[in-house]
Amino acid sequence: MYKYYNANALNKYEDDCVIRAISCATNKSWDYVYDYLSDIAQYEGTLFDKREFVRNYLDKTYQRLDGIYGNVGYVSSLFPHNTILITMRGHIVCSKNGVIYDTFDCRDREVEDVWLVK
Repeated sequence: MYKYYNANALNKYEDDCVIRAISCATNKSWDYVYDYLSDIAQYEGTLFDKREFVRNYLDKTYQRLDGIYGNVGYVSSLFPHNTILITMRGHIVCSKNGVIYDTFDCRDREVEDVWLVK
């Protein structure tokens, strides 16, 4: 299942999927997540929307679940009682209790990796 979600503080449509997904997964505000990731990226001398930064941050913070394949909709349905973060080519999304929260319906995209938030 898909549900529209835009956590952007000004309700803008931006390339902010990293902030939006982590905001949704952690129940923190868009502003908080933006500042938090920005601080970490600044300390590391990089940008927080870079693929390598995102994957390293997720690996340090959450448990990566290996061996999960399929499209986003299918993978989301495998976790009806959990919050997960799902990456796909050029995008990341949050799924809570089997519902995908995003500004567009990405259920048909192929999953790259999955992290268990709770």
